[in-house]
Order: sequence, then structure tokens, then C-alpha cells
Amino acid sequence: MSERYAAPVLVDFASSLLTCAGLDDDKARTVAAVLVEGDLLGHTTHGLALLAPYLGDVEKNAMTRTGEPRVLADLPAAVTWDGQRLPGPWLVVRALDLAMARAKEFGTCTVSIRRSHHIACLAAYLKRVTDEGLMVLLSCSDPAISSVAPHGGRRDVFTPNPLAAAWPTDGDPVILDVSMSITTNGLTKRLHAEKRQLPGEWVLDAAGEPSTDPAVLFANPPGTLLPMGGLDHGHKGYALGLLVEALTGGLSGHGRADPKEGWGASVFVQVIAPALFGGAKDFRRQTGHVAAACRATPPRPGFDRVRLPGEAGLRRREAQLAGGIELYPGILAALAPWAGKFTVPMPRAQ
Repeated sequence: MSERYAAPVLVDFASSLLTCAGLDDDKARTVAAVLVEGDLLGHTTHGLALLAPYLGDVEKNAMTRTGEPRVLADLPAAVTWDGQRLPGPWLVVRALDLAMARAKEFGTCTVSIRRSHHIACLAAYLKRVTDEGLMVLLSCSDPAISSVAPHGGRRDVFTPNPLAAAWPTDGDPVILDVSMSITTNGLTKRLHAEKRQLPGEWVLDAAGEPSTDPAVLFANPPGTLLPMGGLDHGHKGYALGLLVEALTGGLSGHGRADPKEGWGASVFVQVIAPALFGGAKDFRRQTGHVAAACRATPPRPGFDRVRLPGEAGLRRREAQLAGGIELYPGILAALAPWAGKFTVPMPRAQ
């Protein structure tokens, strides 16, 4: 049986490493909590798997250790920050706190962030918003990196450009976190390291030929990921990827047209208060009706029942909070050198 670790133990461990690396205490704690939340939900490529590369960027001064974002615009419902390469999870949590408070007053608030560091798993931020009876849209792109080709092309232009959203119902919230590419950079790197194949022809080699081998992405010249929808319907992921570029790099005023600054993010955060539109009660009545209709739909062969987006992650979160987190193999091994460097004890299993 695989070892399991209590979530608070992992948060304390990650926070200690980040603090020893030089992050302010509040930043370290926030980043650690977001990373562990990613693992709780089952996003194993975007949880503590990111901690070692984050520590590497702190050491190289590629992640800013201390300070505040620079305010570029501050209207009641529209705010823009220069993140100054501060830790992405800390910036997003700060942005959500601001947007939630203002949405309750004005109905909605959008925070656009340029020059953030990487923001980890988007799904990890959403429940905190729906717990307040609010709706959230969250998206990001990385203007320093390209790994996804536009539909019909064979050279990368975009990042996977995830789009996440969540809203309350009369039961569990609906929580979605979808990349506009057919798969993620994190998964292809993992499969490549493990010498495994992709489940389908999700990548193109440098000549534009489809492949199941993630190694084509690391060849010279490199291949590219396909947009969501793949070979047949990639025009859909391509169009949505362009939308994310407009919401992130476009609204923040910093993106692919600017010099590259290293691994990071342009971020779009929007919170909506249903109570100030048609009313919170009627919002839940409508979203709850649709959710119930989806669940009541007879399943097709191969499915036991119809689930809502995020349902499996929420059940996994509950189970792992109660019984401990099962970390993906290799995560703690990658962190052991950092723990040794900072003399931070490795976490003990339950």
C-alpha cells in the first residue's frame, strides 16, 4: 500500500522549504497551501510536483521573494497589477480576495495581472470562491513559452492556456479546469521521463506528422502539442486558446509581443456575485436544476452514471483529507535534496 501524508504536514513541509529559500512567510504559506490543494484534487502534475522547480527559480532570483504587486489601474470593478514576478499562487489568492470583496459590492470585479510567476493548478483556487456563494472565472497564459500549435499549423504559438470556472448549485459546486491544448506540458514531460506513450495522437513532430510519442516534443527541432479537439476538431481549442490570450496578455497589456522574461504567467481573474444579478436563490435554483438534469441522464455503455465537472476531484479531496494524500512517485525524491540543503525534515507518512 502506498504511503499517505496528512495535508497539513505537507503544507508545513512545503512552507518551510519556501521560507528557507527566502520567501516571505505569508507568501510561502500561501504557495504551499495551493500546491497541496492541487494534489488533494488529484492534479498531480500541478501540485507539489511544482515545488522543486519553484525553489529552483527562487534560488536563481527568477521568482521575486518579497514585496507587493504594482498597481497599474484601480477602478471599482477593474484592477490591473504588475505582479513583478512575485509567487503566482500568492498573487492569485490576493486577487481573488480583492475581487470577492468588490463583487459583493458591485456585482463583479476583474483583476488582470501581468508578469506573475507561474500560478500552479487553477482548480485549486475555485472552491474558496464558491464557498462564498460566488462565481469565478480564472485563466492564464505564459508569454515566455510556446508549446501548442494553432489548428492546421505545425509550429507552436501558445501555451496550453487553461480556462477554469466554478459556480455554486443547490448541492456541490460545478468546478472545471480545462486546457485549450489536448494535453498539458506537465503530463508530456512526465510520460517522456517515464518512456511512456500518449493515449492517442496528441502531438505533432517537427514535420507536422501526428504521433503518440511525447519524445517528439523534446527533439531537435521540437514538435508541438495539438490544440484541444486534436486532429479533427482542433479548431475549437485553437479558438478558445485565442480567447485566453485576449483575456490574459491582452487585458493585462503584457504578453507575447513583449520580450521574454522566463517561466511565468499573465492572469485573468473575474468574480461574479449572483445575488446582485437575478438573485442568489434563483441562481442556485437554475444551476441546481441543470445539475440535477445532467445527473439524471441515463448513462451510455461504459459509464456507471453522469457526473458533474469537478465532482470526482471533490470526492478525492474529501477522501484524501480524511485518509492522507497519496503523492505521485518521485515527488518527494525530487524535494529531498532541497530538504537536505535547508535541513528541513522530510514529512512523515501517516
